Amino acid sequence: MVYGHPLPKVTKAEPTVTSAAGISLIKEFEGLELESYYCSSNVLTIGYGHTGADVYVGQRITEAEAEALLKADLNRFESAVSRLITVPLTQHEFDAIVSFAFNCGVGALEDSTFRKRMNAGEEKPLCFKEEFPKWCKGPNGPLPGLVRRRDAEVALAIS
Repeated sequence: MVYGHPLPKVTKAEPTVTSAAGISLIKEFEGLELESYYCSSNVLTIGYGHTGADVYVGQRITEAEAEALLKADLNRFESAVSRLITVPLTQHEFDAIVSFAFNCGVGALEDSTFRKRMNAGEEKPLCFKEEFPKWCKGPNGPLPGLVRRRDAEVALAIS
């Protein structure tokens, strides 16, 4: 307190960038494809899970281009996580949520019960353990790859 004035409230400032552990997790589950393909959701994809209007059938890229696309994609998801999650996060929690958003989309994170519970101040490990596993289903039920990914994200978040 300075001369009767309270100090300004400290707001959440970090982390804002995915760590090497988070990037490694994303790369492991996305895999690297240097030629465009349709993913299990029938979305045209290339590199480390990059999608968008810039991806076209028959497209080929280099590994360096895939890294650049990943970096740009991460910036978008990191910004979204920083904006949507209003409670302080550890680096591992931030990384896990970025991986989740990268896979499920910003809209899914924004509308999720996970986000509502986290921002309401519920116990963070419980939110990860109870909410992330709900996001592993394909059109015909749980997909083993998504089950493994959600398990890895939870493990990272609570480590």
